[in-house]
Amino acid sequence: MASLRKASAYSKRRVTPFTRISKKRQKSYIKTVPPQKIVKFTMGTGKEDSLKHKLTLVSDEKCQIRDNSLEACRQFINKKLEKPLAGNYLFRVVPFPHHIQRENKMLTAAGADRMQTGMQLAFGKAVGKSAILKPGSKIFVLHVATPKAVSLVRKTLKQIKPKVPCKTKILYEEKK
Repeated sequence: MASLRKASAYSKRRVTPFTRISKKRQKSYIKTVPPQKIVKFTMGTGKEDSLKHKLTLVSDEKCQIRDNSLEACRQFINKKLEKPLAGNYLFRVVPFPHHIQRENKMLTAAGADRMQTGMQLAFGKAVGKSAILKPGSKIFVLHVATPKAVSLVRKTLKQIKPKVPCKTKILYEEKK
């Protein structure tokens, strides 16, 4: 597998969503679609009605989050909460990565100028997927039962902030 480009190549750029996938191959702009890296979007065994505390990780700025970043965060959060809360939580990954990222591969070896076209026909090949977020978009939503669990979830969400390419804040709600 080829190595990934730095997230900064995509994360804070102004972007037009590139999502045209058709069942008819001729009408599709994208011939090969990268596979979905997020395995599950909903985890935990609790019911939303019975869990009184809700924490939401929200983006503060416009950005793109790659699907491998969302998957890494999902795995980390789920692993941290599984044992202490014993399934008594509900965890959702909200954004779905529709946007397909492209890369125009460039050669860097000696004599590479004779082998590539430069910016001529520079449309690029599909290399990954990402979710385009606006300010105030939800990234993760967690429902828990006890105030002790709230502090654990808040601590866990603070730990994943470096994995997310935008500034975020944690919102807290308590149901009556």
